[in-house]
Amino acid sequence: MPARSRARKRALDILYESDVRGLGLGATLAHRMATSEPPLNEYTVALVEGVIAHRQRIDELISTYSESWTLERMPAIDRNIIRAGIYEVLYRDDIPDPVALDEAASLAGELSTDESPTFVNGLLSRIVSLKPSLSG
Repeated sequence: MPARSRARKRALDILYESDVRGLGLGATLAHRMATSEPPLNEYTVALVEGVIAHRQRIDELISTYSESWTLERMPAIDRNIIRAGIYEVLYRDDIPDPVALDEAASLAGELSTDESPTFVNGLLSRIVSLKPSLSG
């Protein structure tokens, strides 16, 4: 598994843990940074910090563009895969959009329901198509 893919998976672990346990994302990240062996990859930290910094806007976009699904109703794993994917699409110029979509769908296929890869890919594709009109 490539380093960035592993970094995304570890970032997702942190996002998911914080979400399902109802903990602050910053506190969860700090705890993982202090206790993880091996240490967290730089991209893992950047991805989680990016979601923290843009969480309100990311959640607004999810709520606006997910058809028939409220943020709260989505499986927690899907919700956090989408958060990380939107962060990469909108705020990381070094990640090509197709790579962000492929990685998110791959994580959904590995970790969530049979329908999740299609749902995740569809929502992120919608964000990519609207990207020129979306302001950070």
